[in-house]
Amino acid sequence: MKFRRKSDVDTTAEAVEDVTDEVSVPAGPFDAEELQEDGVDRVDLGSLVLTPEPGRELRLQVDEASGNVQSVVLAGSDGAVELRAFSAPRNGDLWADVRPQIAADMESRGGTATEREGRFGTELLCHIVIQQPDGTKGAQPSRIIGVNGSRWLLRATLLGRPAIDPESSAAWEETIAKVAVRRGAHAMPVGEALPVVMPENARRVEPPTA
Repeated sequence: MKFRRKSDVDTTAEAVEDVTDEVSVPAGPFDAEELQEDGVDRVDLGSLVLTPEPGRELRLQVDEASGNVQSVVLAGSDGAVELRAFSAPRNGDLWADVRPQIAADMESRGGTATEREGRFGTELLCHIVIQQPDGTKGAQPSRIIGVNGSRWLLRATLLGRPAIDPESSAAWEETIAKVAVRRGAHAMPVGEALPVVMPENARRVEPPTA
């Protein structure tokens, strides 16, 4: 599958001059319907269309009971980003509604959530103490970014270094910006997770045994 964005096609010199003085906005994430042929082989996961990048490993988090994919993770040597897409109203700011809920959930579990302004707007810096597999407790910082789209909300949760040091996470932000979301035309309740389709060539990787 090879696409390019419609907005990248037939840009005139006059149009470029018209937007020169405007405030720059992120190039993405964007609608999958905006993609056209551009020579890039993307991974189509149904509601999420991803651009493969060097140093990023694609992992799918699957619910063992239902067999459904719950989230998509792109992992690298210094961190990871978990991606989830949700149905949203045609007009409105679902991310503004969801942020307080996430913060309240963090606080109910003994953690903290602080708002900051980033490339994609208001985001959350979260910190919570979790129990490690060996029984010890450790801190788990995360950075949650929300992007409102056309009847969808993309939620990207950064882990590792990009969560601890937002100022040096430009490469991870570019990874998020390349994501395309396919909402579909069917009716869905606001806030419902958009389905992720497992690729035909996906293989299950069992955790290493001790």
